[in-house]
Amino acid sequence: MLGVLYAALGAFTFSLNNVTMRRGVVTGSVLQGMALTVPIGGLSFLLMAIAFGDLNQILIFPAAAVAWLAAQGVVHFVIGRYCNYKSNQLMGVNLAAPVIQLQVPFAMLLAVATLHERFTVLQAIGSALMLGGSFTTQSETGTGKKKAVAPLSAAVVTPALPAGQALAGPRAARKPAFQPHVLSGYIFAFAAAACYGSSPLLARQAFLNAPGVSTVAGGCLAYGAAMLVFSLALLKPGSWQDIKGMKRENIPWFLAAAVLVAVSQALVYASLAIAPLMVVTPILQLSLVFRLFLSQLINRDYEVMNTAVFIGAFTAVLGSMLVSITTNALVTVLALPPWMVAILDYRLAGN
Repeated sequence: MLGVLYAALGAFTFSLNNVTMRRGVVTGSVLQGMALTVPIGGLSFLLMAIAFGDLNQILIFPAAAVAWLAAQGVVHFVIGRYCNYKSNQLMGVNLAAPVIQLQVPFAMLLAVATLHERFTVLQAIGSALMLGGSFTTQSETGTGKKKAVAPLSAAVVTPALPAGQALAGPRAARKPAFQPHVLSGYIFAFAAAACYGSSPLLARQAFLNAPGVSTVAGGCLAYGAAMLVFSLALLKPGSWQDIKGMKRENIPWFLAAAVLVAVSQALVYASLAIAPLMVVTPILQLSLVFRLFLSQLINRDYEVMNTAVFIGAFTAVLGSMLVSITTNALVTVLALPPWMVAILDYRLAGN
């Protein structure tokens, strides 16, 4: 029961992290958000390692495990996070989240291809539902509720006009508050799904090379590599000027997102430590539902919200649950007839 609670809290805090970051990048930049979330995430894991007495285990990781963890840190905390934040900025959390949720079937396909794990008809149906849900959210993109409110970032509002001028005149007053950039948002969302989907495989390979070693210490190594690569990205001309130009009103949103992402990761680790993966994973998919309601509460004027978004989100949640649970677990809940169980459990690939 405690593992279920941790997983539910992890899903909620992860959703709240995405929503607060979305609010920050409305008038701020993705680089500004990254500049706070990556270092604070690394510091949080370092403090957890010290608190748990696992800091010394950083030194006992073999070179192969360190290499895998470094790759996982860069892919997940730098590339994946950037693409996630960018897609949220371009088309909002409500449209981006179902696409990013495709990380679940993507991870499953990678596990089948590299680790030869089983891929059944049930998981194929779940993957199809997730894909259908992600596209359903886009079917009525232009019909969501829109208001003429404070201007958004340059990525989603006419870039040629300064903030004050964007609201001047009757024509600007009639302009919708948020116009999603679906194509570019889709590209970054799919890239985030690919990064997040491959991240567990990289971490799994790391711990296969270091059995019994602290996962918190491994997280320190992953974040250390992420901070190193991110610091190199800051050498790009104009990066420091962008970060130093962070607006004061955006700082609380970015700080909240930085703390929440560390808390959510810690809760997921805690849930996995005391509950089976097949119990934790479906519960974590509820983050998609939480995001809808939190977006309405915090970012009402900066999101697309319509029937298609709701249907797509709940379809994606259902699909992700089918992908992540076993046929036996589904049978115990639904009492399916034997012939249907045989079909759903039919192995399409893997051992």
